[in-house]
Amino acid sequence: MATKLFVGNLSYNTTEGDVLELFQQVGTVQTCELIVDKFTNKSRGFAFVTMGSEAEAGQAISRFNGYQLDGRSITVNEARPREERSGSFSGGRTAGRKFSRSRA
Repeated sequence: MATKLFVGNLSYNTTEGDVLELFQQVGTVQTCELIVDKFTNKSRGFAFVTMGSEAEAGQAISRFNGYQLDGRSITVNEARPREERSGSFSGGRTAGRKFSRSRA
């Protein structure tokens, strides 16, 4: 069964190809996705790699967690499921309302 890994603390100069090449050293890479900013199209410093099996994923974690890539010590661990976000962009405030102090 495939296992998805989180790869963090990547240099902003690291490419998806660099990450793919690294992880292919330990097994079959099903997917490799470098996360980029949607406005600037520049790396956000992390990626997700799906390895072909749990054994390959475990080997990738033990071999590459703390590995030096492009001058950075990368973090590799099993990816957690994405947390649901609330639909609110108000940051806890009530959107569209202005509050004023009442004077007594």
